[in-house]
Amino acid sequence: MSPIEIGALSVIAIIVLVYIGVYIPIALGVVSFVSIWLMRDNFDLAMNLLKIAVGDSVMEYTFATVPLFTFMGLIVSKAGLGADIYEVMNSGFKRVKGGIGMATVGANAVFAAVTGSSIASASVFSKVSVPQMLAFNYNPRFAVGVVAGSSVLGMIIPPSAMLIIYSFVAEQSVGDMFLAGIVPGLLLAAAYIVAIWAMGRLAPAYVGGRKADEMEWMPIGEIASKTLPTVTLILVVLGGIYTGWLTPVEAGATGSLLGLLIAILRGRMSLRGFWDALLETGHITASILFLITAASIYSRMLGLAGLPNELGDMLSASQMSYVWIMVIYVALMIFLGTLLDTASIILIVVPMFLPLIEPMGLSLVWFGIVTVVGAEIGLLTPPLGISCFVIKATLNDDRISLKDVFIGAFPFAVVMLIVLIALIRFPSLSLGILN
Repeated sequence: MSPIEIGALSVIAIIVLVYIGVYIPIALGVVSFVSIWLMRDNFDLAMNLLKIAVGDSVMEYTFATVPLFTFMGLIVSKAGLGADIYEVMNSGFKRVKGGIGMATVGANAVFAAVTGSSIASASVFSKVSVPQMLAFNYNPRFAVGVVAGSSVLGMIIPPSAMLIIYSFVAEQSVGDMFLAGIVPGLLLAAAYIVAIWAMGRLAPAYVGGRKADEMEWMPIGEIASKTLPTVTLILVVLGGIYTGWLTPVEAGATGSLLGLLIAILRGRMSLRGFWDALLETGHITASILFLITAASIYSRMLGLAGLPNELGDMLSASQMSYVWIMVIYVALMIFLGTLLDTASIILIVVPMFLPLIEPMGLSLVWFGIVTVVGAEIGLLTPPLGISCFVIKATLNDDRISLKDVFIGAFPFAVVMLIVLIALIRFPSLSLGILN
C-alpha cells in the first residue's frame, strides 16, 4: 500500500475503534503498533519504537505542567472563584438585554485563566448561570447555549491542557503557546458578547429574558473581595510567564500553592476535599500523558510510512495554495470534531499536517492556536459535543433536553468559526504579544 493509503486506513481504523468504545489512547497505540509491524514485518522493531515513544514523551520535564495546572484548576473550582466572578460580572451587565448571558461569557473568560478546563467551566456555570437565566425568563436554549459556547474559552485562554498537548506534538515552547492564546481567547469572548447583543436586538424572542432592574449594584468592597483572589492568581501565573520570572512549570507550582492558600483562607478546603483533588489530578494527568504517549508512537508510524513526504510531494505537484490547505485542514478538524474529543483530534491530525506547514515558513505557534480553536468547535457539535453532554448531565433538568443544548450552542459554534477565519487571515492576532 502507498503511504497515503496507510495513513487514511490508520485514521479510519482509529475512528472506528473509538466509535465502538475503545479507549482513545489504546486505539491510537494499537493501530500504530500493528501498522509498524505489518509495514516492516518486524515485531521487534514495533516493540522498540513503542519503548522509545514511552521513554521520550512523558518523561520530559515540561509535562510537569499537566498535573500542576490541573491541580490548580480543581482547587480554584472548589474555592468557588467561578461563582464569585460570575456574581461580579452579572452586577455589571444586569440592565442590558441578554446581560446575564454576557456576564456568563465574561466570567467564563476570567475563570478560564485560572482553570484551563472547558469541562470545569461547563460544570460550574451550568449550576450558577443557567438557573438564574431561567429565573429571569430567558429562553432555555439560549441559556444553555451561552454556557456551552463560553465554556470552550477554558481550552484557549491559558493555562490550557490542549495548548500543552499541542506544544509536545509540534515541539514548541509551552510558554509561547500560553502567551499566544491570550489575544485569541479574549477576541473570542468579545465576539460572543457582540453576538449576544446582536441576538438581543435582532431576535429578542430567541433570547427572551427581562432586565434585572431590581438587582442592586454590588458595593465596591464586595467586588474587590470577590475578584482580588482571581486577579492575583492570573497576575502571578501569566505575569510570571510573560515577564520570564517563572517557567511554565514554576508558574503551575506557584499557582497551585496560591490557589490552595486561597481555598484554605476562604474555608472551602477540607482534608477530604484536598485528597479528592489530588486523586482527580492523578486521574486526569494519567489520561493526558497516556494520550501523549500514544500520539508519539502514532507520529513515528506516520513518519515510517512516509506519509508526510508523500503529502508534501502531492501538494507540490498540485501547486495547492496555502488557503486551500487551511480550508482542508479546518474542514477535517470540524468533521472529526463530530466524532472525537479535542485532544484526540490534535494528536491525530497535527502530525500529518506539520510537515506541510513548516516548509511554508509559517509559525507553528500560530498554527497551534488555529488547531486548538478549530478542534474546540467539536465540543459544541453533535454527536460528541462533550461540553453539551456535561451541561445536560450537570443540570439534570427534564425541561432541557440534549437537543436543546446542541441547538443553543450552534450560534456560538458559528461565531467560533468566524473567529477562526480571522485568526487564519491575520496571524498577528496570535503572534503580536510574542513580538
